[in-house]
Amino acid sequence: MNPIEALLFAVIQGVSELFPVSSLGHGVLIPDWLHWSINRTSPDFLPFMVMLHLGTAAALLIYFCRDWIDLIGGWLRAGGRASNPEARLMWLVIAGTIPAGLLGLLLEKQLRALFTSTTAVLIFLALNGLLLLLGDRLKKKAASHDLSQLSFAGAIKIGAGQALALLPGFSRSGATLVTGLAHGLDYASSARFSFLLATPIITAAGILEIPKLAHKGHGSAEWGLLLACGAVAGLCAYASTWFLMRYFKKTEIESLRPFGFYCLLVGIGGLLAKAL
Repeated sequence: MNPIEALLFAVIQGVSELFPVSSLGHGVLIPDWLHWSINRTSPDFLPFMVMLHLGTAAALLIYFCRDWIDLIGGWLRAGGRASNPEARLMWLVIAGTIPAGLLGLLLEKQLRALFTSTTAVLIFLALNGLLLLLGDRLKKKAASHDLSQLSFAGAIKIGAGQALALLPGFSRSGATLVTGLAHGLDYASSARFSFLLATPIITAAGILEIPKLAHKGHGSAEWGLLLACGAVAGLCAYASTWFLMRYFKKTEIESLRPFGFYCLLVGIGGLLAKAL
């Protein structure tokens, strides 16, 4: 990618990673539609994506810094027991993180072949739209409550829902939002838990791949572009989190509908355009 394409890709990654519209799907579709000079098999692509994920993880850690301080502090005060609200929520996050991590390790390689198929992405993106619309229907049927009433079984199921994001076109945040709503969480609580779950997953994904950066060239221009793209992705991710947390707090009726219709429009529209 040239520098302009790289920076635009960082914007797409930073925004779509947290909006329920699939960062992986958009990372395949937009470069393909705009005929960008992107090569996902290039040795330079993985270090680039590592930097974008580190930027996104940093944004989530900064935004939820107070939450994490409270959760870890409460967990330490409780001696590892779920005897206060903060410690209990910390255990819920841990319970939700484990299945996503295990499923990711088991399934990622098998699903990697789908990453370059625009047809598969468009189909999964349309299905993601239907999933989001289903989430709004589930919200109407389930009694709303906050995270204090979420069960550990519910947290595990919400965490397992993140595995859908391994399919390019399905959204990690969308899957966790819908699963949270199905377990009775209100929109704001479901969004908060979704972003708390995303933080260790995205952070771990970035940290585990850091050694790959060691194989990157040492040219100052290359490293400057990598760092700039990471910073851009982080800024966009922070702005996206800020917007979505306020949006879900204020919008308690069919909050996922705009994102669902968007995914359906892009997915079905893209499939029709390919067929013509």
